[in-house]
Amino acid sequence: MHQKTLSLALAAMVAATAATLTVIPGVSAATPDIVRWDPCSDKADSPGKAASPRLECSTLKVPLDYRDPDGRQIEIAISRLASKKPSQRRGVLLTNPGGPGITGLGYPAVLAASKLPQEVLDSYDVIGFDPRGAGRSTPVTCDLTPAQQKRGNVPPYAHTAADVTREAQNARAIAEQCATSRTAWMLPHTTTANTARDMDRIRTALGEPKLSYLGGSYGSYLGAVYTTLFPGRSDRIVLDSNLGPGGYDVTAMRSLARGMEDRFPDFAAFAAARPKYGLGTTPKQVTAKFFELAKRLEAKPVRGIDGTLFRGSTFDRLYSDADMPLVAEMWQALDKDRPLPPNTPPVLENMENFMAARFYVICGDSRWPETVREYQRNVVADRQRYPMLGGSAAGIGPCAFWPDERVEPPVRIGDRGPSSVLMVQNERDPGTPLAGARELRRAFGKRATMVTADQGGHGVYPFGPNTCANDAVTAFLTTGQRPAQDLACVAEPSK
Repeated sequence: MHQKTLSLALAAMVAATAATLTVIPGVSAATPDIVRWDPCSDKADSPGKAASPRLECSTLKVPLDYRDPDGRQIEIAISRLASKKPSQRRGVLLTNPGGPGITGLGYPAVLAASKLPQEVLDSYDVIGFDPRGAGRSTPVTCDLTPAQQKRGNVPPYAHTAADVTREAQNARAIAEQCATSRTAWMLPHTTTANTARDMDRIRTALGEPKLSYLGGSYGSYLGAVYTTLFPGRSDRIVLDSNLGPGGYDVTAMRSLARGMEDRFPDFAAFAAARPKYGLGTTPKQVTAKFFELAKRLEAKPVRGIDGTLFRGSTFDRLYSDADMPLVAEMWQALDKDRPLPPNTPPVLENMENFMAARFYVICGDSRWPETVREYQRNVVADRQRYPMLGGSAAGIGPCAFWPDERVEPPVRIGDRGPSSVLMVQNERDPGTPLAGARELRRAFGKRATMVTADQGGHGVYPFGPNTCANDAVTAFLTTGQRPAQDLACVAEPSK
């Protein structure tokens, strides 16, 4: 098998930890850290300090391996935006912006700046954190080169079986780099389940009997895992822009292609209504322009943008209605070989750590297909069904060459536990399509209620314009009241 190419040292390490991990929430170290808060502004690399000087930061030690709670420890960086009204304070609202691999330390400040309702800010200390492996928590690496970082997390668009075979060499190289990096000792333990356990350590350290939660995108799965492992410690759980019950597995990765097809008509209508961009005067013409540009850039890149980057940058920008003018300007610039708009393609700070942490989590959480042939079949199927992105989203990545051994099986999301989950979802979400959210809703059964908004984009609360959906979340967080049944919020006119 291809796993023989991985280091013997890593294989031995993983085998030594292959016993099933207990999911009994009570297993923990005897004495948690005491949290001592300092102003984040005192730290030179403090995220969010410009947005909120009130943001405080601290660190917490947690077990690397929760089966050995008193063994090797790692650090988790946490932040707090404290309620200004202690008499109205209900508890803590832990937050996560998604990822995996994205830092969350500055997220409370981002939420406050994004008009998180004052009654929510008064009701909770809003808590952020960098998940294990990411940012200022104990970080992981795959020693990715600048060229590997530029390739990003989605495989190049595959037009042929040979394209998949060629990309398999790059995917295998990255998997081996992760397995032999200086942080390979963290590889078996950097998982969503352990991040959820870290969240419960944060709850304990803050002296809270229960935890409320607001998480979006991958953070929806993280919250689903938390409330599955710790149902009795879950207060009000809000899951926004939802992955399916399998989390960021191969199904979720392939669903990005469907998400692109769900969302693209919104942009096609936008561009067609604005002839100044020169992309077409009907949605059909704008769609044809997409494929024309992709084909042209695959043959001859313009200003460093090839066909794959063009597809991926368009997809990324369709997460927000506000970015549609940037998409149109990017297309116009590529079409006429003019200077590109700023930040094209979008650039993340510390890309190496983001990509490494992402690989550690998604490859460690679940098993992915292990044969090149299966990815070739998937690419053929998805390229036909979802031609805009299917050749990339179904392609082969490092998870195909990850170690066979896992410390524990994936957490199974089910309907056991209190009815304390509110799901909120855009109908035309490119990153976490509605189909996956519906599967998670079915898995939760009586535990959840879902609110859908007739709008596009990734992220509903509090960023989106749909008053019906936003009010439902605010009411739940502040009063505990959810809609009596699943709620469909109609489209609202742009403000």
